[in-house]
Amino acid sequence: MAWLVALPLGLAIVYLAARYGRFRNWIEPVLSIAVALGLSIAFLVWLNEGAPDEVPAPVPAEPAQGLTAADIMLQDMAFEPSQTRLSYRVRGTAANASDTTLEYFRLTVTLEDCPQGACRRIGDDTALILLRLQAGQSRPFETFLTFPYRPDEAPIAPKWSYRVSEVRGAARQ
Repeated sequence: MAWLVALPLGLAIVYLAARYGRFRNWIEPVLSIAVALGLSIAFLVWLNEGAPDEVPAPVPAEPAQGLTAADIMLQDMAFEPSQTRLSYRVRGTAANASDTTLEYFRLTVTLEDCPQGACRRIGDDTALILLRLQAGQSRPFETFLTFPYRPDEAPIAPKWSYRVSEVRGAARQ
């Protein structure tokens, strides 16, 4: 309904601005400021309407009973440089030693450069391994990891350490 008032007012302003030069010099900055204020108010109203009144606390995902990171055994781990100098292909075998089916796990790998026994930490990366693994079974997996370093700091004698940092099992049915 406000447009019924705004339409004749807008037409009157356009007519007067086209007809009188002094009116145009005065109304242009006033309209520019009014439009900027209107857009700012509309943006603030949009932000306030879009935000929920109360943000619910996130519910942590509980792993299936009996499945822990210690139940996942990693074997035959191999690290190979990939096509890019900063990434590595990781291959290995995961074994599920629990009585719960594994849905996925996170593999956290740390890369160190240890020439002549003096180690310098390059960095670590975590990969999500989607691997549905029944209780007591094992299966090979493959993923890629990226470690940021300058080309002149490429590891000469890489030392790898890895661990399972998170597991998720299937819920019992």
